[in-house]
Amino acid sequence: MASNVSLTMEYSSFRSTIPQKQVIVDDDDEKVWKLYDAGPKSIRTPLLFLPPVSGTADIFFKQLMCLSSRGYRVISLEHPIAWTVTEWCQSFLKLIDYLRLDKVHIFGASLGGFLALKFAEFTAFRPRVASLVLCNAFTDTTVFRQVDASKSFWVIPGFLLKKLIMGNFSTEIGDRDIVDSVVFMSERLNSLNQSDLASRLSLNCCDSYVKPQHVGGFPITVIDVFDECAISQPVRDEIYKCFPHAKRAHLKSGGNFPYLSRSEEVNLHLQIHMKVFLGSAESPMDTEDGSLSPRSLEEGSGEEESIETQRSHWLATQYG
Repeated sequence: MASNVSLTMEYSSFRSTIPQKQVIVDDDDEKVWKLYDAGPKSIRTPLLFLPPVSGTADIFFKQLMCLSSRGYRVISLEHPIAWTVTEWCQSFLKLIDYLRLDKVHIFGASLGGFLALKFAEFTAFRPRVASLVLCNAFTDTTVFRQVDASKSFWVIPGFLLKKLIMGNFSTEIGDRDIVDSVVFMSERLNSLNQSDLASRLSLNCCDSYVKPQHVGGFPITVIDVFDECAISQPVRDEIYKCFPHAKRAHLKSGGNFPYLSRSEEVNLHLQIHMKVFLGSAESPMDTEDGSLSPRSLEEGSGEEESIETQRSHWLATQYG
């Protein structure tokens, strides 16, 4: 039975208007990147989305539909099998080169956030990251206490791996949107095969950590939720400690998947994060279609005013 989210008109519109592409950049033909690319293709510094362990490329459909309609180029990704962080970073760099992108802004959720940080570290001497937005992310895999187990994930049956991941999901929540997001993500999880799950869990739990001294020189926004999620408070505090100058975007609620359950708020924070780049060489938005020109940015554009108005209204509804 399909989830409520996958039955919505918005999801149906997404699937019918934005085709899925499959790209091979490695020597192994079985290593396929799946992606949805929306917005003006002339943009060479788009916003990329990296999913958590349980996610597929379509889980960010709410962000792709909203932001592409505003002129942003947005690309949601689903990476192929990779057993080490270095292997993943090498493949991701090849993908960026294949797509002819100069730099990328990255929104990373959970494992996606960790991999985004490691990629920024991997390319520190030839920067390819313009900015980062981290959602329920982490900087050290040892917090999951599965380092030893990560070496044997490849031999564990798929249904047991799914059960291991599902242990972090809960539908015993009064919030309908959060429940729907969990059911939708469970549906996406069931579409992944054993090798995909084993490699993702290996990346999530192998002995690795972010070296913050090699990550920086660009804006970072950290999006966290105040309600229950799989990321503990000490893990969040470690993110703040590693990146003390990062902007913090706190959501009153949203669970593990706020980009689904609180998409309007997340989309708003993404636009606020991107505002500093508009009109520059690293802008993820097309400013030549008349919707937003560099001159209007200098004078204070209506788009900026709209974003600030939305933010003020949202803060009033949340905390007023």
